[in-house]
Amino acid sequence: MSWLRVRAIARRNTLAVLRAPQRWFDVLVWPLVDAVLFGSIAVAFGETGAADDVALGFFLSAVLLFHVVFQSQVGLAVGFMEETWSRNLLNLLVTPLRETEYVAGVLVFALAKVAIGITVVAIVAALAFTTSVGALGFALIPMVAVLFVVGTSVGLLVIGMILRFGQGAEILTWGFLAIWLPLSGIFYPVDALPALLQPVSQVLPTTHVFAAARTVVDGGALPWSELGWASLGAVVLLVGSAAFVVKMLAVFRARGYVSRHT
Repeated sequence: MSWLRVRAIARRNTLAVLRAPQRWFDVLVWPLVDAVLFGSIAVAFGETGAADDVALGFFLSAVLLFHVVFQSQVGLAVGFMEETWSRNLLNLLVTPLRETEYVAGVLVFALAKVAIGITVVAIVAALAFTTSVGALGFALIPMVAVLFVVGTSVGLLVIGMILRFGQGAEILTWGFLAIWLPLSGIFYPVDALPALLQPVSQVLPTTHVFAAARTVVDGGALPWSELGWASLGAVVLLVGSAAFVVKMLAVFRARGYVSRHT
């Protein structure tokens, strides 16, 4: 793997954002809106006294962790869509650039977006609601790592769908999250979901991360069992999504689907 090519891909995506102010919406505006919206809901519907701080901690920690999944998944998928929008995909295919180098470069860019997104949430929590999401402490590190893997995996699934079905599948960049995250119990325990959906929720690695976060914010010790199940699920998801995108790339090349993007 060439670090020079990885860096070039990361720089290419960074320049695309810097030169198009509207692309900062999901990096700055969306985290800001989420933090204000759900922080205000916690204040409005939380109980009085200490419970208010707990409710705020639940909501704002959930928003912070949500943006790890969101920014990593959207960063990876949109990084690929940039190449289709600019009709640059064929150019990439005829260069020495390897698929792993391309994915690594986009992930470097996505990591930067994750850092900016969670920083915005943390600042809003401190300034607007005089509370801190630092209650997660050390537990934040393994949680962010697992959620980043999950976001990357979902992003690979989206790229595979775009390779197979064309630009019409781009809606899945946001559609997968719209289905996935409510099932993960971001702001509520799994038993709040309809009984039919609870088994599906338990399979998702994100469900166990958010459950662990609620335990820590509530003052409990980090439930390593929850984190273990989440890590196992994230690894299985990553392997499956990587195999899927490799298969779709082979179909893409064999059937000449690159003509859709030229």
